Amino acid sequence: MGIVNLASGGLDSSLISILALEQNISVFPLFIDYGQRSVEMEWKACCNVHEKIKTPEPIRMDISGFGKVILSGLTSELLYIRENAFTPCRNLLFLVAGASYAYQLGVDSVAIGLLSEQFSLFPDQREDFIRSAEDTITSALGKKINITTPLSEFSKDDVVKLAHQKGLTNTYSCHAGGLRACGKCISCLEFQNNKKRGD
Repeated sequence: MGIVNLASGGLDSSLISILALEQNISVFPLFIDYGQRSVEMEWKACCNVHEKIKTPEPIRMDISGFGKVILSGLTSELLYIRENAFTPCRNLLFLVAGASYAYQLGVDSVAIGLLSEQFSLFPDQREDFIRSAEDTITSALGKKINITTPLSEFSKDDVVKLAHQKGLTNTYSCHAGGLRACGKCISCLEFQNNKKRGD
């Protein structure tokens, strides 16, 4: 049994790899370079985490041309990193890439690190999108590829606590791509809000 994990080097996707390994599920990490500002820091973290937990070496898929054409706060410094964070069809792109890789490997599942729907900001983070994408991908491949969201019952607080329990360190989640967290992007604000609640 195996999954392609859409691994970004961040806390959520890294935790998914750990949880899958604990269930004796083979993990095939797929890192997608879609032209994001933080790509090199993410890639470094992704490789370091997966080397530590002993999965196969992450595969880096270069589709960076997407971010050069589809501009958002995540792909262009010309836009506001928080206010313009929505990157159209980004998660759909990830799922198509992951499912294609899963098909090639002969595994039947792709994991994506989406949290509880109550924390969703964008339409491509919701359960109805996931099920629709799964149906479309299955139709396109002529084979069922399951889209799994192992953290779909989790809040960011839950993820932080469990990651701490598992000893997960050296992840990278800031969308700005700097050596230090920017404190302004959605990901940084999630962590700041978590700390303010005293968790």
